[in-house]
Amino acid sequence: MDGFQAYGAGKAGGAFDPLTFFRQPQTVMRIICWLFSIVILGCVANEGYVNRPEEVDEFCIFNRNQSACTYAVSMGMLCFLCSTAFLALDVYFPQISGVKDRKKAVMADIGASALWSLVWFVGFCFLANQWQVSKEEDNPLNEGADAARAAIIFSFFSVFTWAIQSLLAIQKFKLGADSVTLSQEYVDPDQQEALEEAPSTDEWMG
Repeated sequence: MDGFQAYGAGKAGGAFDPLTFFRQPQTVMRIICWLFSIVILGCVANEGYVNRPEEVDEFCIFNRNQSACTYAVSMGMLCFLCSTAFLALDVYFPQISGVKDRKKAVMADIGASALWSLVWFVGFCFLANQWQVSKEEDNPLNEGADAARAAIIFSFFSVFTWAIQSLLAIQKFKLGADSVTLSQEYVDPDQQEALEEAPSTDEWMG
């Protein structure tokens, strides 16, 4: 039964191996996505708002468009939380005994990763456009310029990191269950429970 594989993980109940876990391409990409979200969030939240000497209120460095900064901060925070949640799911994944539950988890990963790739593509286009049309007189000291460029660059990188994450999840989905081992040696706990509850042949004959 040691050879059983269901959606990229062995039979439930095995010991967690941190070294093997952190060497997996999916884990590496997940951590990269997590770090990129922190960079974008930190850049915009800390240096994305400036003010001119004659003004009291701060304004968004991206063409004074509050929506641009709000989008970057909100998506950065949500992406951070999503990456953290899926990283925790990756740790727990080998302990999921039901094949159907594993399938749902992998499908959720595919959908979320594809969605985030789209979200960051929109964010990159939005931020890059607003930065390009920003007026020099609004920020004569060029405050926060490096942070703005960093947010744009890492938004661009995030498009590809999440796309790669989606492809890795698709590959994991295609692996599916090892049909030969599954049919011969392993029974899904949900199916086992159903078999135990079903009346036996002798009961029907009797």
